[in-house]
Amino acid sequence: MSKKNEPSLWEGFRAFLMRGNVIDLAVAVVIGAAFTNIVNAVVKGVINPIVGAFGTKDLEVYKSCLKGPCGGDDGIEILWGSVLSAALGFLITAAVVYFLMVLPMAKYLARQAERKAAREGAAETVEVSELEVLKEIRDTLVAQRGGPGGPGRAEP
Repeated sequence: MSKKNEPSLWEGFRAFLMRGNVIDLAVAVVIGAAFTNIVNAVVKGVINPIVGAFGTKDLEVYKSCLKGPCGGDDGIEILWGSVLSAALGFLITAAVVYFLMVLPMAKYLARQAERKAAREGAAETVEVSELEVLKEIRDTLVAQRGGPGGPGRAEP
C-alpha cells in the first residue's frame, strides 16, 4: 500500500471538521448552551414560583428510610424528592422550550411557506396573463394588417 494515495492525518482531520454536519452540530451545542441560561431563568424566575404557590419549591427534602433512622449512619435513605424534582425540572424545561421556541418557530415557518407558495402562484398567474396579453397584441396586429398576409400583399 502506498502512502502517497492516503490522506495525511491532518488532512483527514481537516476534512472531518469541514463537513457540514460537524459545523452545524458545533453551532447547535454552543447555541444550546447559551439558550440553557434563558430556559433556566424562565424556570427559576417564573415557573418555580408558580409551582411553589401550590406546594414547596424544594422537593429534594422529601425522602424515605428503608432501614434505621433517617440521617443516621445505619439508615438507608431513598431520596425520591430529588428524583421527582429532576423529573419535574425536565418536564418544565421541555414545556418552556416547546411553547416558547418550537411552537412559535413552527408557526413562523408555516407562514413563510404559505407566503412563498402565494408568491409563486402569483408569478404563474402573471406569466399566464402576460402570455394572453401578447396573444391579444398579436391578434390585433394581424387584424390591422388585414389578415394573415397583411394589406397590399398577395395571398398565395
